[in-house]
Amino acid sequence: MNPDDMNPDAVPLLSVHDVVKRFPGVVALGGVNFDVRAGEVHCLLGQNGAGKSTLIKVLAGAHRPDEGELRWQGETVAFNDPQAAISTGIGAIHQELDLVAGLSVAANVFLGHELSTAGFTRRTLARERTRELLDLLGHPDISPDREVGRLSAANQQVVSMARALSRDSRLLIMDEPSAVLDQDEVRTLFRVIRQLTTRGVAVVYISHRLEEIREIGDRVTVLKDGRTVATGLPVADVRTADLIELMTGRTIEYAFGPRTPPAPDAPAVLTVRGLAGAGRFSGVDLTVHAGEVVGLAGLVGSGRSEVLETVYGARKASAGTVEVDGRRLRRGSVGAAVRAGIGLCPEERKSQGLLLDQAVYRNITVSSLSAFARLGFLDEGAERARATELVEALDVRPTGVGRAVRTLSGGNQQKVVLARWLLRDCRVLLLDEPTRGVDVGARSEIYQLVRQLADRGVAVVVVSSDVEEVLGLADRVLVLREGRVVHEGPARELDEHRVLDLVMEGTAA
Repeated sequence: MNPDDMNPDAVPLLSVHDVVKRFPGVVALGGVNFDVRAGEVHCLLGQNGAGKSTLIKVLAGAHRPDEGELRWQGETVAFNDPQAAISTGIGAIHQELDLVAGLSVAANVFLGHELSTAGFTRRTLARERTRELLDLLGHPDISPDREVGRLSAANQQVVSMARALSRDSRLLIMDEPSAVLDQDEVRTLFRVIRQLTTRGVAVVYISHRLEEIREIGDRVTVLKDGRTVATGLPVADVRTADLIELMTGRTIEYAFGPRTPPAPDAPAVLTVRGLAGAGRFSGVDLTVHAGEVVGLAGLVGSGRSEVLETVYGARKASAGTVEVDGRRLRRGSVGAAVRAGIGLCPEERKSQGLLLDQAVYRNITVSSLSAFARLGFLDEGAERARATELVEALDVRPTGVGRAVRTLSGGNQQKVVLARWLLRDCRVLLLDEPTRGVDVGARSEIYQLVRQLADRGVAVVVVSSDVEEVLGLADRVLVLREGRVVHEGPARELDEHRVLDLVMEGTAA
């Protein structure tokens, strides 16, 4: 919807006035103001730590504000719990999905508001309604009877959307909904959002991908340090550079920086030959030289992540070999890979890459504990000192290494994972979706870190759903489709359209 078509004098569907939320020692929200109109897509921007997640929880009823008020269609409302927000008409799709892995798709879609008659659950009706919602979302291939835990991350996102739509919400909050979706799935997502807005549903859309804001947004509100710094800006009228400056307080070159290609005679550090993995991929050959960044491009499900996990030993190869500096590694052994100098920053950093309730310093040192052992005991002081050096070098915020890592924003959590492998001086660094859920400021810093590591001679392999990111970071790109490499060549010889043609058609250049 064009914002010019909306009546600015109409009572907003939702208004947020001077909302403040405090936690012990922290002011998470220090004065937030914005409103959402029926039928619009209102984009919410801000760096990690700006207060977006806390604001979402206030709107969804998980937190009550300490000051300020919420108005729904002009009337003051107070949500004591999430059910109150849902009953009002607010649905939230969180970045960290809250699905029950052991239940079916249909059971998850109607979880908490099961369809029943006279006390009996109507499972057949639930399956039919679920199928209708999945059809609407462009995913008739997902069976309502499938166990959610067996679905890909992208398909789990689709199920979460179906669950929100099943409640006939009048306002949908979408927190990084495209983070695990491929290009076609993002287009389907945008089509569904536009269908919803034409029916008067309002959408609060949160994303770090500024190009998405341009495509889907009507108006935008920017948060910084828990406060509103700009609100209600028409997306069509505001420059990307201005949005970045509002979010960060400084001008950032949203680019990948100069690339120093590896020396022509640089030795091969990682050599993969004929690698295959349990029906996921096969026949993968990959060589990465010292100082080289190689990108793996492909759709979700093409085998990109599985290749990295197999190289790292988290999956056991069914065929092929992995060598580091000419030394063959034992299949399916993470320990052997780490000892050889391989580090992995996984796609799901919270569930696979971090000990969320452990301190920042322990998350950094966990793969190097032997270096801090003294007569059978860990030297915690030495751990903290070394971790502090890395935290300061990577500008992790807040700087306290004793706080639980779950209290950090997504971008800072990603820096902690990178710090772990910097501590080990790894020879090969595998990065799976390194900037997923990371704000524009931290993203720029991570790009610089990757280039700096390559300049120091580290062999880097990057997987990303963002084709621009793959082409911008990598020296050389392999394109995968349905588990096979269909193209390999210098990044400079490819553009986004060519890569998309390759992943869709699967034909080599």
